[in-house]
Amino acid sequence: MVEDKLLIWKFKCGSQEALSRIYEKYNGYLISLATALLNDIHYAEDVVHDSFVSFAQSANKLKMNGNLKSYLATCVANLARDRIRTRQRNPISLNEDNIVYSTTIDPEFIVVQDEELQQLNQAMSQLPYEQREVIVLHLQGRMRFTKIAILRGISVNTVRSQYRYGLNKLRSLLNGEVIK
Repeated sequence: MVEDKLLIWKFKCGSQEALSRIYEKYNGYLISLATALLNDIHYAEDVVHDSFVSFAQSANKLKMNGNLKSYLATCVANLARDRIRTRQRNPISLNEDNIVYSTTIDPEFIVVQDEELQQLNQAMSQLPYEQREVIVLHLQGRMRFTKIAILRGISVNTVRSQYRYGLNKLRSLLNGEVIK
């Protein structure tokens, strides 16, 4: 996208306005992505914030081969994966405070705040993280399987399998079946 290339160029030249515009343009999208990956809005907001801080500090060494949206989504996915690992090492107790309720002012979230969304969130949270990550990055992040494979350091066939197994488990969970 031409606007993104101009924003990146201005950002590399030290423009605070360019950084602000990048944040405004992609913050909502990245929070939705992180929320889907982490199933916790508070962790999602932290991950997006930390990703932007890291991005802002990397102006002089920033090298991108793809588009800005994909680059930022990759940063958020990597940091989300790190946070999942940290949570697994230091588990927290689940209570009502950890249930995902989006506060993002995004038309998609406003429209889909019904029972089906809650069921989908519940089913997604039951998927192994690897399957959930592939599904979210492919469907919501619009990443190709090859890009996801490179991001995760695994084969494209493994990514496709995780996607297929994840979708099958989601279908089963949403249809009331239980798969182990």
